[in-house]
Amino acid sequence: MPRLRYTKLDVREKMKRRYEKIFTTIFDDSKTASRWVATEIANLIKEKANRNEICVLGLATGSSPVGVYLELVRMHKEEGLSFKNVITFNLDEYYPIPKEHIQSYWHFMHDHLFNHIDILPENINIPDGTLPLEKVYDFCSQYEEKINSLGGIDIQILGIGRTGHIGFNEPGSDINSPTRLITLDHLTIADAASDFFAEENVPRRAITMGVEPIMKARRIILMAWGEKKADIVREAIEGPVTDTVPSSFLQTHPEAEFVIDPAAAASLTREKTPWLVGSCIWTEPLIKKAVVWLCQRLNKPILKLTDRDYNDNGMSDLLANFGPAYKLNIKVFNQMQHTITGWPGGKPNADDSNRPERATPFPKRVLVFSPHPDDDVISMGGTLFRLVEQGNDVHVVYQTNGNISVSDEDVVRYADFINMYNDAFFENSNQSSKWYNQVINFIANKTPGQIDNPEIQKIKALIRQGEAKAACRFIGINEEKIKFLDMPFYKTGTIRKNALSKADVDLVVEVMRKIKPNQIYAAGDLSDPHGTHRICLTAIHQAIAEIKNDDWFKDCWVWLYRGSWQEWDVAEAEMAVPISPEELIKKRRAIFKHQTQKDRALFPGLDEREFWERTEERNKNTAILYNNLGMAEYEAIEVFVKMKT
Repeated sequence: MPRLRYTKLDVREKMKRRYEKIFTTIFDDSKTASRWVATEIANLIKEKANRNEICVLGLATGSSPVGVYLELVRMHKEEGLSFKNVITFNLDEYYPIPKEHIQSYWHFMHDHLFNHIDILPENINIPDGTLPLEKVYDFCSQYEEKINSLGGIDIQILGIGRTGHIGFNEPGSDINSPTRLITLDHLTIADAASDFFAEENVPRRAITMGVEPIMKARRIILMAWGEKKADIVREAIEGPVTDTVPSSFLQTHPEAEFVIDPAAAASLTREKTPWLVGSCIWTEPLIKKAVVWLCQRLNKPILKLTDRDYNDNGMSDLLANFGPAYKLNIKVFNQMQHTITGWPGGKPNADDSNRPERATPFPKRVLVFSPHPDDDVISMGGTLFRLVEQGNDVHVVYQTNGNISVSDEDVVRYADFINMYNDAFFENSNQSSKWYNQVINFIANKTPGQIDNPEIQKIKALIRQGEAKAACRFIGINEEKIKFLDMPFYKTGTIRKNALSKADVDLVVEVMRKIKPNQIYAAGDLSDPHGTHRICLTAIHQAIAEIKNDDWFKDCWVWLYRGSWQEWDVAEAEMAVPISPEELIKKRRAIFKHQTQKDRALFPGLDEREFWERTEERNKNTAILYNNLGMAEYEAIEVFVKMKT
């Protein structure tokens, strides 16, 4: 259990965790972590069954527990794990919402878990989003009473929202708050908008188990994955106990623990600034990270840091091992300077010993993977222009069709054009009119959150393909060098995607082997709120594992860019491509070719700005950061990290 495990840690490990007020385990990845959580649950179920006792589980929804449910289902089917002695209580449900609605948590739980195991239907408890308003209060009281009558919850699993909520206990929820109807925070509604196909379709309220019944559970495991959870995870674990971050209440629970992946752990002190919690093994990347951090903390360029600066800010160990400051500063300054290049494909006939890319071969065959049909120009549009203008053989591969980001209004606009075109140029356009009427009628009668029929999905996919081709033409990439993989995992018609399959990976392998690139660019942006980027990158990792022994791949470098949701830290950057004011305008125009994503994207997240505004600010801020470190001053910069293959 958490407190017992903490007492068994050695002194050095305790020092690393001294800012953390909740026992926290960082797993290598979310899949490994989910299997561990599932094993903990399965062991308890079996222990209870052996004693002829019921096991009471508190369950959560959202993306965090999906891997746990997948593993529990596997254990049931392959290892005979029985759930006949299990009674479950779910944390929350939107209100109002029909049970069968695909966005309801009732549907979520049955789809991911209950329909695949032998739990007794009468042992499933989920807040009822169909109740009349006047009956909600009594239902909530009875929900808690039923939990108490069973002796309480044995294990409660939780996710964490970006407001710090647990369940739907939003900021302001007291530690004694009961199960109740609550109004959702704007941030929570914005995060849910993609599930409901628009923010206006998200229910404004929800029934949630209160903080008090959650805290009564004998054991609590909170899971968090991905960079977008990093800051709120740090607040919950290292910050003060406060109702503005309800998950911080878990600090007062004797058997609460956080189970997170490296991305969600990125803002913890032991991960972000490990030199502040103990001695470090000073690798080259860590030295660079520490010096850049010190510059930003003191608002000083690298070459102006002094011995006193290092000693006064917890970095005496670094200074003692690699100092004095002058020597350290020159070392890191040169490392940062050498990341900057105007030749992302490598400069021919040049000394490449201090350049991020090789001079040969030149020109290079370049393969750019774009998860959605606009990530290429949004994330590395300036670099794309450079690669093409400098004579490289550039191929762009769009991994998914991106159709869910096309609005119904755009479908009507395109359908209307086709119908008018046929009327103007063809005498017999009855078939076209019939098709047009079917499209219009479907959209006119579509209910909020309804999945598009296959025809509408196809139309939306074709719209995105046309926009991607237009952007590539503007950059100078020929149509025969554009490919749309249309990976199967994406084709669900909803935000929730299928699991990555061999068919998905095979498509990536096939295109790699066909082009045999010298250089690959891929999206390393794992903060994409819908998870598509993460799945697309996983497919690339698995494809590389399959082709890594091919002769051509031994001379292939893979560079990772990030999308509109997050940028690489400058200390991580291994290649920085400057963008002039004129090139930045050209990049903006390429982004504008994606007209359906212009003005207002269907799923903008919390940032209401258009993608071109976000990316320009990001690129300009990166240039400012480089300038503040003492580098040359540029208008904007796109940065990349080299994948270790």
